[in-house]
Amino acid sequence: MTTPEPRAHGRVAQLLLDGGSSNLADGEWHRLHPLTPLFKGGLVFIIVLGIVFANLRDRLIYLAVRLFAPHEMSSEIEIDSDDPITRALDWVIGNNLIILVLVGLIVLVAIVIVCYWLVWRFQQFRITDENVEVKKGIIFRSQRRAPLDRVQGVNLTRPFPARLIGMAKLTLEGAGTGADVALEYLATNRAEQVRADILRLASGVRQAKAEARAPEQQASVGDTLSQGVTNIIDGVDNDDVVPETVVRIPLGRLIGSQAITGLLWLMFFFVMIVAFVIVPVAIFEDGTDKWIILLVTALSTGIPMVIAAVAIVWSALSKGFRYSIAPTPDGVRVSSGLLTTVTRTIPPGRVHAVEVSQNLLWRPFGWWSVRINRMGGQQASQQNSSQAATAAMILPVGTRADAERVVSLLLPAAPTGDQLFVWEHGVLGPQSPDPFTVIPKRSFIWHWLQRGRLGVRVTSFAMLVRRGRLGRRLAVFPLARIQGVSVNQGFIARTQRLAHLRAHTVPGPVSGGVSALDMHDAQRLADLVGRGALAAAENDHTHRWASTPS
Repeated sequence: MTTPEPRAHGRVAQLLLDGGSSNLADGEWHRLHPLTPLFKGGLVFIIVLGIVFANLRDRLIYLAVRLFAPHEMSSEIEIDSDDPITRALDWVIGNNLIILVLVGLIVLVAIVIVCYWLVWRFQQFRITDENVEVKKGIIFRSQRRAPLDRVQGVNLTRPFPARLIGMAKLTLEGAGTGADVALEYLATNRAEQVRADILRLASGVRQAKAEARAPEQQASVGDTLSQGVTNIIDGVDNDDVVPETVVRIPLGRLIGSQAITGLLWLMFFFVMIVAFVIVPVAIFEDGTDKWIILLVTALSTGIPMVIAAVAIVWSALSKGFRYSIAPTPDGVRVSSGLLTTVTRTIPPGRVHAVEVSQNLLWRPFGWWSVRINRMGGQQASQQNSSQAATAAMILPVGTRADAERVVSLLLPAAPTGDQLFVWEHGVLGPQSPDPFTVIPKRSFIWHWLQRGRLGVRVTSFAMLVRRGRLGRRLAVFPLARIQGVSVNQGFIARTQRLAHLRAHTVPGPVSGGVSALDMHDAQRLADLVGRGALAAAENDHTHRWASTPS
């Protein structure tokens, strides 16, 4: 019979049991930063007040001069009274209700402050060894819970205004639509500690290391602002990262890659203008004003398209500025952003597919990109949005060494001897002898350009899909993450003895489908994937990456 462990007292005991490193991961309820209501709704209130005062600026100056220096009044001063706010102010002055209105404004401001205080008071969170819970609401109460073993990622977002005063938003991405839980806002150092605690608890750790922590000192407002401005230039959130392990994107490479993308967009828009604007006008318009109409139509259509292309390129540049990927004890950390910085931490075992790709224009420069499929609370509903595309893109542009490094970080469980990352066959191939199962010659009509390259390979760790000839792509699907596999045949494919193979995984930009395979090859590959997925799932412990399997 084992004796129960003695229960210590207070938060320190719960902290040691839960494995946390900050005083917020102690299993008790805590409140967010006191300025949270200001950034969640108070800024709008301040902006509205600013607009009102801007409209009343002339009237307020006139009243101040009238009250304190009436001898300076000039009969030539005229105030526009067409504005409704100005007319209301004139009515208040005319009826001697200034004091009453001022008292009412003071009461209104007091009510707003009390409401914001109640919002902050009734919004709390707690971290236990199993869940992260958030409850809020004054009249209508709500409570959200994120199980730690279902956390797909932890994002640390620093909007520019909040970043200047040392605040950050922490978002836990859950496994399902609408499953995200946000802690907004926390002090930046506390947010980083809470993120480490959440990832440590999700990894399976149950006891914290005995680490001596220096007492935290409250920084002054000036120091906080200075640090925030410094971080805009130097970057943040790299304290627990070995500098030599960080994969960075040089600014010149980022600008060059996006310039090529912008050139493609401009070429596309130019072709559209020529085909659908210039040619129809030149054919069907007659008269002396024909060229004027043609010029005006081209400018009115082309200028918005150019603005759209510039906006697309600038959006990609702003999101890719200071982009870095680094390994941490709790997963892969991806940081980016110019003014608003976003740091995403992807724990091990949460990546369902990885794809290495290279478009045709990047080939002379040896540039590659890496994107992934992973489960997230907003991915299903925002699969085609820019936010989902940003979350899926892990390496916007990098060299071959960068791509190999990032893929190895995303798939750390890949066996050393596995020929998974052999570029000669998978990315640059095919090379003779080709280990991939390719589509047969009779499927030429379906894939005439990439016939001989489109193929599938199944290893002991993953299913690989190689496709594309002008734009090269290699998709890697870890067997432990595959949800199922299917083989389909349409009427025409059945007459050609062809079949469609699909590995089912979470929604994302990386496709697991390969069409026009030989029917027997598709069935054989499906059997290999099915048996391999079952075996890999039984031996997979990456969802509790710090625990020792029994």
